[in-house]
Amino acid sequence: MDDIPDGYERLDRKSPFTEPLGPIFQKTEGRTLSLGLRVAERHTNARGLVHGGLIATLADLAMGYSLALADDPPKSGVTASLTTDLFGAAGIGDWLEVRAQAKRVGGKLGFCACDVLADDTPIAQGTAVFRVTR
Repeated sequence: MDDIPDGYERLDRKSPFTEPLGPIFQKTEGRTLSLGLRVAERHTNARGLVHGGLIATLADLAMGYSLALADDPPKSGVTASLTTDLFGAAGIGDWLEVRAQAKRVGGKLGFCACDVLADDTPIAQGTAVFRVTR
C-alpha cells in the first residue's frame, strides 16, 4: 500500500472486535510499539472526525502489545485501567498512529503509556494499567 508510512506492516493478530477497524498496521522501534491506520469514513463520528472510541481502542491495543514485548518470554495481561486524554482531532485520510511503551512491568501489574498522532501531530495521550496474567 502506497499510503502506509515506511516500516509498517499489516498487524497479523486479529480479533472479532478489531477486524472491522482494519487494516491495522504495526511497527516496532526499540521499546516503542506503534499501531496505525488510515482513517476512513467508518472511523468517524457525525462531524467527520475520528471517534474517541477508536482512539481509546487503538491505545488499549498498542499498550497491551507493548506490555507483551516488555519481557522475554512475552507477558500477557488484561486491562485494569485505561485513561485517554483527547486534545486534538483526526479526519478522513489522516494517518492515525499510536506509539506505546511499557513503563514498568512487575509480576502482577504492568504500567504503559502512549501518544496518539494524526499525520505526526499529537492529538491524544493515554495510560493503562494491566493485570499480568502470565
